[in-house]
Amino acid sequence: MATKIRLQRHGRKNYAFYPIVIADSRAPRDGRFIERIGSYNPNTNPATITLNFERALYWLNVGAQPTDTVRTILSNEGVLLMKHLMGGVKKGAFDEAEAQRRFDAWKSKKQAAVDAMKASMADKKAVAAKERLADEQAKNKAKAEEVAKKKAEIAAAKAEAEAAAKAEETAAEEATAPEAAE
Repeated sequence: MATKIRLQRHGRKNYAFYPIVIADSRAPRDGRFIERIGSYNPNTNPATITLNFERALYWLNVGAQPTDTVRTILSNEGVLLMKHLMGGVKKGAFDEAEAQRRFDAWKSKKQAAVDAMKASMADKKAVAAKERLADEQAKNKAKAEEVAKKKAEIAAAKAEAEAAAKAEETAAEEATAPEAAE
């Protein structure tokens, strides 16, 4: 029986996530499987991958063939590197402690790179938020100046109207005052 390590599609339209399974190569994509060894969720940034490392390594060692996408996932998680290092141990190139040391060094370097990427993404997000806030404050200030200008114009027009009304009143009083004096 030819076994494959492949992805099953689950989820809804435009929001898929994928269990990583061991299945007979003749079984349908979303059909029967032998064992579920992890999951892959591309909807998060960065993509979330959970993987049972030991079981994935076991299935690779007994001959299960990963699909192209799963091969990339296993490579990114270090399963293929560990398989390669275990091959070196079997050949006698180095001992198991050296293989584990090399793997741990690779894993720590990879984790540092992922942490740096997450930090840079967070920094970019913070800078973008500050820029948006500064733009919004500038727009609000411009609007406030515009509103103040309109209020000043309205107040000036009101004062002008009151002055004109007062002038008419005084003119009317002056016009009626001489008549009253007669």
